[in-house]
Amino acid sequence: MARGFSYRPSGWFEAHDNATGAKAPAVGKVVSTHLNRTDKEKVISELHEKLAKVKIAIVAEPKGLDVATVNDLRKKLRDSKVEYRVIKNTLAALAAKGTTVEKVSDKFVGPTAIVMSYDDVIAPAKVLADFMKDRENFTIRTAVVEGRIVDAKGILALAKLPGLLELRAQIAAMIAQPATKVARILSTPGQQLARVLAARRDQLEKAQ
Repeated sequence: MARGFSYRPSGWFEAHDNATGAKAPAVGKVVSTHLNRTDKEKVISELHEKLAKVKIAIVAEPKGLDVATVNDLRKKLRDSKVEYRVIKNTLAALAAKGTTVEKVSDKFVGPTAIVMSYDDVIAPAKVLADFMKDRENFTIRTAVVEGRIVDAKGILALAKLPGLLELRAQIAAMIAQPATKVARILSTPGQQLARVLAARRDQLEKAQ
C-alpha cells in the first residue's frame, strides 16, 4: 500500500497511507525528503547545535512502535530532561559532523532514533533499559558517552549505576552518620567505588 507524508507546521512530516488517508504506525518525527534546501539546512543546524553539547547520545533502532508507545517513551525521557529525535539518516550524519557523535554516524542506517542528554548520562540509560524490558522492537546500536564510544552492553551497565539524585541522597545519608561509621564505610573494599561515584556526582553538578 502506498504511503505518503502529511506536512505539519513545525517543518516535520507525518506518515500516512495514501489509499485511505489514515495515519500509519510511526516511530517518531521523521524529516521528509520533500523539505526544501533551506528547511533541511535549518534542521541540520539545529541538530548540530544539540549534538555538539551532549554528554551522552544513544543511537537506537525502533521498529514498528505505534504512536502511543513513542509518546509514552518521549514523556518518560522528557521527565528526565532527555530528548528523543527521529530524523532522516543523511541529515543526522551531516548534523553530526564536527561533533563527538560523528564517531558513530556510520550507525545511522535504517530506522534510527537519537536519545540525547546534556547533563546526566545515567538518566537516559535507565529510561531506555526499563523501556526495552520484554520489548524486541527497540534496541540500542551504540552510544557516545562524554566523547567515548560505548556499546549496548555498556549502556545497560550504566543504567545500573546510581543517578545524580540517588548519589546525592546516598552521600547525604552517609554524611548524617556518626563519624566512626563513615570511617568504617570508607575503609571497606567499596572505598574505590565510593570515590568514583562521588567524583561523578561532582562532575555532573559542575555541568549544571
